[in-house]
Amino acid sequence: MPNKKNISNVKELTDKLSRAKSIYFTDYLGLNVSDVTSLRKKFFDSNVEYLVVKNTLLKIASDQNEITLGNELFSGSTAIAISYDEPVLAAKVIKDFLKDHDLPSIKGLLFEGSYLPASEFEKIANLPSKEESLTKIVVMLKSPVQNIVNLLNSPMVKLVNVLNGLKGTKN
Repeated sequence: MPNKKNISNVKELTDKLSRAKSIYFTDYLGLNVSDVTSLRKKFFDSNVEYLVVKNTLLKIASDQNEITLGNELFSGSTAIAISYDEPVLAAKVIKDFLKDHDLPSIKGLLFEGSYLPASEFEKIANLPSKEESLTKIVVMLKSPVQNIVNLLNSPMVKLVNVLNGLKGTKN
């Protein structure tokens, strides 16, 4: 018979999984306390939730959300990074953290409702974030408009220069 704490944890985890844009399943075992604290701070600063979960409770919560996950996720220690807003953000934090550390290792990921194996992590981590994409679009849109403004101003500048030249010769 399940205890009340586990029932509560499953309910909370089920809710978190249902709201998530992306979930990164990691194996954190082997990280020391200061490294885990540093990683949690980076996640917190990026508005990503990082929590250790029991595999059996994760399996129940994913089943309740009708999410099909790979069996490799349910072995060993598991911590999940949940992003509710920007699906790529957690991957970027993990990728940045892995530059200086060997762990956490990626077991798999749930990206916009689709389960992807760990081998797809690098592709996701290299995707531009929503903010980066919007910046690129604005720059691309601004460039043609700026060219049109310069083109329209160009004849006016030439006309003013010609008029100033004529004015100089009349004096």
